[in-house]
Amino acid sequence: MSNFDDKLSQHISGLNKEKQPQRDLWRGIELGIESQRAEAFTEQQNTKTTGVTTSQWMAFAASVCFVTVLWFGAPYAFKTESTLSDSFTFIDAMSMQQQQHVDSLLASYENTPSLTQDWQEQLKELDDAASVIKDALKDDPDNSALIKMLHHVYQQQIALIERVHAPKWQQI
Repeated sequence: MSNFDDKLSQHISGLNKEKQPQRDLWRGIELGIESQRAEAFTEQQNTKTTGVTTSQWMAFAASVCFVTVLWFGAPYAFKTESTLSDSFTFIDAMSMQQQQHVDSLLASYENTPSLTQDWQEQLKELDDAASVIKDALKDDPDNSALIKMLHHVYQQQIALIERVHAPKWQQI
């Protein structure tokens, strides 16, 4: 194995230490520099004719974004009577939709026997909880936590009705 190492060392030492390019590279470098100069000159000419630089375009875009945020964010910044009535309208619509859904569920399960006897009391307790949450929403109509709580109570009502009237084959 040492014979191989010796031959390899001799061969490596016999190689040329400096690799020469196969063609003249200065022409490519010169063309690259010239194209960069041409692009800079073209941008300079465009700036002179239009009078607007890239930084000015960026400033313009930033000001448009700022005005857009103000335009669409202003209704939330100033609470008026119309926004309060919009919140109440949303809550009333949600309550009405829930009541229609509960009524349709009860009508569809009218002939199905219930699995427990006190489910109507539980439904009444959930109704009372929804009423308390709606009263709290009158004081703070934009409170997302209260709206989520009301939605959760409504979901519990629907789940209660479906579980109580589930047919035997759906039970585990």
